[in-house]
Amino acid sequence: MVLGRMAGKTIIIFGGGSQKGEMNNGLAAALTYAQEAADVFIVDASERAVANTLQCLDSAGPADGKWGGAVADVSDSDAVKAAVEECVALLGNPHVLHNNVGIARMGGPVEMSLEEWKFVLDINLTGAFLSTKHVLPLFLEQGRGSIVNIASIGGLRYLGYNYPSYSASKGGLIQFTVNVALEYAAQGIRANSIAPGLMETPMMYRQISGSYESVEAMVAARNKLSPTGKMGDSFDVARAALFLASDEAGYINGVCLPVDGGLSAAVTH
Repeated sequence: MVLGRMAGKTIIIFGGGSQKGEMNNGLAAALTYAQEAADVFIVDASERAVANTLQCLDSAGPADGKWGGAVADVSDSDAVKAAVEECVALLGNPHVLHNNVGIARMGGPVEMSLEEWKFVLDINLTGAFLSTKHVLPLFLEQGRGSIVNIASIGGLRYLGYNYPSYSASKGGLIQFTVNVALEYAAQGIRANSIAPGLMETPMMYRQISGSYESVEAMVAARNKLSPTGKMGDSFDVARAALFLASDEAGYINGVCLPVDGGLSAAVTH
């Protein structure tokens, strides 16, 4: 059922692709926005991932929905600019910028190479800077716009994983969001971030499972750590993003919203 909370709005999602058609944060966001009558533009580094999300939108989105996509490396300013221009040409100026791109790499200062450290920061933090750089002028031109950046509880606290590059990049993204929010608040621009906690997503299986004896051990451990006794999923993040992007959150600006079942508030031992 289309409720229409995003009717008349175009959403550009960086990191909106799905490599194998799996339900990840990007695909869940695309479907959630589309089901609320938004036009959706997907940007991802993989052509196949973009195609998969567009196929899912064709199958599960509203019959009268409009969407498109482009391939771009978020650390390449020219590619990001071109993707934004494609969105404008196809669907018009975006009203919401949703930054979902994120990678995790294990290893601290001793184990991780400088090149890999820079790579994580380029994707997780510089990518959001570049998408904001190229979308923000369009927001200013129309006098309104909403930015939703997907950060992580790992950017707020230590979660037991040896991935300081990920934590640093996500912590930086949270403060980047605050700066943009306050700098442009008087010009009709809002910027908020979301900090997912222990979520069951494809990223968990691909990039974190090596820290455990087995996949089963990982799932059991993460469920146990959650105050609810169970991890969240991609639609928990997507529904929070929908709210922050919508006019219902019109006076919410510069916040980092934990979507973590209470983990960030829990006592640690």
